[in-house]
Amino acid sequence: MKHVNLMAQLTFRDALMRIALVLSVVTLIVWFMPRETHHNFKVELGKPWRYADLTAPFNFVVYKSEAQQKVLRDSLLRDFEPYYIMNKTIGPTKVREFLQNYNKEVAALADYKSIIANRLRNLYDVGIVDTKSPMPELPDSVFSIRVVYEKNATSEVIADLYTAKEAYEELINDPAFDNHHALISELNLNDYIVPNVLFDRERSEASKQDLISGMPIANGVAQRGQKIIDRGAIVDEQKYLVIQSFLMESERRSQADSQLTTTIIGEFIYVLLLMTGFTLFLSIFRSDYFEQLRSVGMIYALIMLFSIFASLMVSHNLLHVYFIPFAMVPIFIRVFMDSRTAFMAHVVLVLICACVLQYPLEFIAVESTAGLVAILSLRDLSSRSQLFWTAAVVTFASCLMNLSVDLITTTSLTSIDLSDYNYLMVCGIELFCSYPLLYIMEKTFGYTSNITLIELSDMNKEPLRSMSEVAPGTFQHSIQVGNLAAEIARKIGAKTQLVRTGAMYHDIGKIQNPIYFTENQSGGINPHEQLSDIDSAGMIISHVTEGLKLADKYNLPESIKAFISTHHGQGKAKFFYVKYKNEHPDEDVDELLFTYPGPNPFTKEQAILMMADSVEAASRSLPDYTEHSIRQLVNRVIDGQLADGFFRECPITFRDIQYAKTVLIEKLKTIYHTRISYPELKK
Repeated sequence: MKHVNLMAQLTFRDALMRIALVLSVVTLIVWFMPRETHHNFKVELGKPWRYADLTAPFNFVVYKSEAQQKVLRDSLLRDFEPYYIMNKTIGPTKVREFLQNYNKEVAALADYKSIIANRLRNLYDVGIVDTKSPMPELPDSVFSIRVVYEKNATSEVIADLYTAKEAYEELINDPAFDNHHALISELNLNDYIVPNVLFDRERSEASKQDLISGMPIANGVAQRGQKIIDRGAIVDEQKYLVIQSFLMESERRSQADSQLTTTIIGEFIYVLLLMTGFTLFLSIFRSDYFEQLRSVGMIYALIMLFSIFASLMVSHNLLHVYFIPFAMVPIFIRVFMDSRTAFMAHVVLVLICACVLQYPLEFIAVESTAGLVAILSLRDLSSRSQLFWTAAVVTFASCLMNLSVDLITTTSLTSIDLSDYNYLMVCGIELFCSYPLLYIMEKTFGYTSNITLIELSDMNKEPLRSMSEVAPGTFQHSIQVGNLAAEIARKIGAKTQLVRTGAMYHDIGKIQNPIYFTENQSGGINPHEQLSDIDSAGMIISHVTEGLKLADKYNLPESIKAFISTHHGQGKAKFFYVKYKNEHPDEDVDELLFTYPGPNPFTKEQAILMMADSVEAASRSLPDYTEHSIRQLVNRVIDGQLADGFFRECPITFRDIQYAKTVLIEKLKTIYHTRISYPELKK
């Protein structure tokens, strides 16, 4: 009862983890989605309209172009009068300073003291304008200004006012000082001439904005339902203005809080439905992947990362979405899992990314074709060249599909935009990077690709080379088991390369003490004669634990280690177990001393290896090799494994087991066929 409750608790916990994973992925994808995705297209003046027919979904104002608005703005600013403030206190203050300091000046001009003071008063009454900072910022067309004194503002011509330089020249060039110009210049009159007409920036800017705000910027109104442009039509200046105005109004509307909230909710539901549907597909049709958190994690991580890449590229208007190699997703999933899962994941990814595009038809058609071709070209990945071939075929199929869509929607070949094909070519080059990225995926999620398995099967690899030298009998046995197991796997639809590579390494533990195994003994020497049955059984069983140690030493993948630990399951070293029981009939036997550590096989491939290994080893003890003896041996060995429950934890069917028996019988008959005796030549 406690065990049932524990299993239920684990199942509930796993379900919660997967629900949390789905919600996290959906949230991240929606978070990075651009909010203005509804009208995301590129408008080029003088180029054909590449998208579907565009119709106004609402009424909006058509704005004038920037050039038109600039001309109108310059025209209005010709009448603009900046504001200045007349400060009446500056003039009297400076005149007073002059009179106070006059006694310290040149005494020869004492009679001109009052004349200079009057001239200064006259200059300040006319106005000395400040020209240091504001005047360069004013338009060249400004000829008059508004001078504010107390509550009154009057329009003054700039030419009628003095600058500080002009006021100084006006003073020293006065005819009354004709005979004393040299002395006048020594009075430092510049110290008493400063601007008293000061620029009012705040009031000027307000007046300027009022003037510009009244400028008519509308060039008409587009009515709801009005056709803006047809697909393939040339974007002339007027259509360009209408489209740009439509984009501006759409962005303004999308920035409203209510619209933004609605958009986010819609995107969340959209992505959640797709991810939930895909999750249900995994749980119903691919439960073996669904139960493995690493499998679910890898698929969801690929979908999430590529969706975020697409969203960022659209948000920042970078290049084109065709620049992203979406076909990598089905390639990775197909290599590590199966074709059906790869295609479903790719469809979900394409539909999610299509959500961020204005017109997704072409994108869905092109990327769905690319993913399907990638899956079909990788039915059995057995060499590196297949990935390069896949990249070339995917690129060709994508360009061909894009061309077909262009031919459907354009009027002539000359109007086809070739930029999309450039991006598809670059994307094909990026697919060549799938091979080095496979290694990263393997290390990240703990998978083993067929390419890695083929590399591990190389006879020059250190563990295999050592086995061929130290334990040649075991090496030949492993090769034979690999051939038998691969044939069974091919017959029942299991992973052929995985089971073949697993067979090559399943007995590497025998390298440590090869002489204790019959296939490596020669000359009639049997070291077990010097050992007790328990010690002999321990020595035989130790090849599993020693094999796992060597696997760790040579960094073999977990999938290969599983073959080492399960190829005997939790069976017994029967020869020494039966021998010990016969010799000690009245003694209780500790069966653990004769039992392999296991576990029992938990995959179809591991079950295949157990059957092939046991049958191949037992076949060497047959006294004669007839069809009857071989069939009887195969049935006895495999039926015994079934009776012992070795296959209860792996997904292999009775039909698969029957096929395995048939393959083993036929192959052993071929291996041990009898030869015709050649006659001797009579002398």
